[in-house]
Amino acid sequence: MKNQEIDEQLEKDWEGLLETLEHTIGKKPADLNGVLFLIGVHELGKGPISFTKEQKQDLMHIAVCKVLSLSGFYELEGLDKDGWPHWRSVEKVPHFNLLSQESLLKIHVIKYFKEEIKLT
Repeated sequence: MKNQEIDEQLEKDWEGLLETLEHTIGKKPADLNGVLFLIGVHELGKGPISFTKEQKQDLMHIAVCKVLSLSGFYELEGLDKDGWPHWRSVEKVPHFNLLSQESLLKIHVIKYFKEEIKLT
């Protein structure tokens, strides 16, 4: 497959995931950050509660670590006293430009929903 075909397939898969999420939760996430937030809330496992701005950032960090753990970049260390997961870097994530970083995350988010949630 050529890069353009790969990019087109990724966008098709991404839009399909967003539509599936819209049917599942009743609202289409606006962007990658919205999906990462959903994953972070799911991984935290405390349900839909109110979060501070800092906690929302932490939830997105949890999501990034979780999805990238599917390729061995991170490993779960454990939970803190409040039940928040903590991750450690196992393998350095390759340095990409911003667009490639977003594509890497989208690929892993799609993989997460297929393998972990069995949603797509």
